Amino acid sequence: MVEKLGIIAGGGHLPKQLIDHCHQEGRPFALVCLKDSALPETIGNEQCLWIRLGEAGKAISFFKKEGVREIVMIGGVKRPSLFHLRPDWWTAKFLVKIGFKAFGDDNLLTSVINYIETEGFKIIGIHDVMGNILAGEGVLGKYRPDKQALDDIDHGLKIALGLGALDVGQSVVVQQGIVLGVEAVEGTDELIKRCKNLARSGVGGVLIKTKKPNQEQRADLPTIGVQTVINAYESGLRGIAVQSGKTLIVDQDSVVKKADELGIFIVGVKCHEAG
Repeated sequence: MVEKLGIIAGGGHLPKQLIDHCHQEGRPFALVCLKDSALPETIGNEQCLWIRLGEAGKAISFFKKEGVREIVMIGGVKRPSLFHLRPDWWTAKFLVKIGFKAFGDDNLLTSVINYIETEGFKIIGIHDVMGNILAGEGVLGKYRPDKQALDDIDHGLKIALGLGALDVGQSVVVQQGIVLGVEAVEGTDELIKRCKNLARSGVGGVLIKTKKPNQEQRADLPTIGVQTVINAYESGLRGIAVQSGKTLIVDQDSVVKKADELGIFIVGVKCHEAG
């Protein structure tokens, strides 16, 4: 029999895609949804335990009761301040163990995962369940980058990996060799919108998105979706380059279809990480 999968759902539409996949494959699952992060419309009528981020102990008890051994943590999470976290006993013990100084550290997610696994669970990535969700290498639609775009991509990869090594962000927008913007706490969509007013005349820029060299792969890979494509088009960009094998694409068929419709290229590129 297929083992029941534990799902911890944050924001965005990836949790819904994973739920639909489990239904299609006949895999049972137990669902935990994070308040202020998970979208009710992506959960639908599924039975779900809703918890605050500080109530991790409830999720642990729930998954044990449900007989879960493997857990996927998927979707964006709005990290609260320590004041608003209001940790339960399990979460408080975790914070004491790692030290409160690590609350904003880039190793926090790995520490959380390792601590959950001490309870007998195994944390896996959504790509371990849905192998076709990762971006492949090469052009994904009918439009291809020209030489200028390829040069912008090459330059952007170096910038993005350098920023990622410092835990700054995953994305950069480059136009004609000029860096228009880099991603920080605002996220990729806001970066794209911000660059609209910074664009130069001539051919449009490219969004380049990579995994941070030390990024936790089991729960925090870079992601693009249809909205990313729409935002890129509306901001005058002519293409998107993502790190192949390390970037999640939400509903790839729809993403490629929208890119083809808007005349935007999407390409998966290999890059060598420092870490």
